[in-house]
Order: sequence, then C-alpha cells, then structure tokens
Amino acid sequence: MILRILALLALAYALGFAAYSVALGKPAPADSRETQAIVVLTGGSGRIEQAVERLEQGKASRLLIAGTDPSVREVDLAERLGGKEKLLECCITLGSESVDTRSNAEEAKAWLEAEGFDEVRLVTSDWHMRRAAFEFRRALGEDTYIVYDAVDTDPGFRTLFVEYNKYVLRRLGLLLGI
Repeated sequence: MILRILALLALAYALGFAAYSVALGKPAPADSRETQAIVVLTGGSGRIEQAVERLEQGKASRLLIAGTDPSVREVDLAERLGGKEKLLECCITLGSESVDTRSNAEEAKAWLEAEGFDEVRLVTSDWHMRRAAFEFRRALGEDTYIVYDAVDTDPGFRTLFVEYNKYVLRRLGLLLGI
C-alpha cells in the first residue's frame, strides 16, 4: 500500500513538472490593459529592459525595480539603459529591500500602497512567473489588479526543475503552515 502511494505521489510530481514546463508565463498581449505601475523583479536577463520598454509604451506611469542590489546607483542603471536619464528622474524607483520572490512581493506591496496604486504590471521571466504571480497575489490580495507580463526566455531543464521545486515547496510549506 505504501509503495502504491509513493508511486502515485511520484507520478503526480512528474506530471506536475511536465505541465509546469509547457505552460510557462507569456508576455502580456499588446492590447493589455494599462496599469498605474510596473514592478520588475531583478535576477534574469531582459526583465529590466522589457519593463522599461513597457514604461516607454505608456503601459504605466511608474516603475519599481524590486530586489536591486543596494550598491546599484541610478547612474549605473542609466548607463545600462543607454541614455534614459529622464525616465530615471521621473518614473523609476530602485527598490533594495527584497532578496527573494516573497520579499519582492512585500516590497512591491509597500511601494504600491505608499504611491496609492491598486493596479500593477508584473514583469519577470517566463519560468519564474508562476511563483512570482503566486507570491504577488498572496501579498497584494484580490483588490489589486495585476497584469502578468513574462519575458520570453529559453530555460534549460535545470532552471525549470529548480524553479518547479521552489514553487512546489512554497505551496507545501504554506499548506503545512510553515
């Protein structure tokens, strides 16, 4: 009986991983709703660039870069973005309070509340979007409108496997009250 239960759990895990791997986050449609703000999570290539592009397209009026290393300065970001100093001055906030996805959501929540925003576009990598969306929905609640805008990547097996396990463990931890 125990062997059957373990086999069933292994099968559920494998099927879950397969479903996770083929149903990665997608970029928001071009005609997606505009929001008051954008929050981009650091840690993956193309994320900041896509968020700034959405800001320039008028998809939102403000941008929080959550999880910025405290040593990063606005001048460093201006150099990376190639002459977009005006956006930095008016519209981009560097957030360095968070160190992981859960604290990214908490940092974003505090910033959104301080700014009086209840609509946000979340930008992160396609392979990271499911866990980020889960954490943001938990932190922000149902009253905040969220547009999910994933950055297309080509993740390898290891990236997907690690991220799937983080997602599953986080869900299990909450289920068990940890």
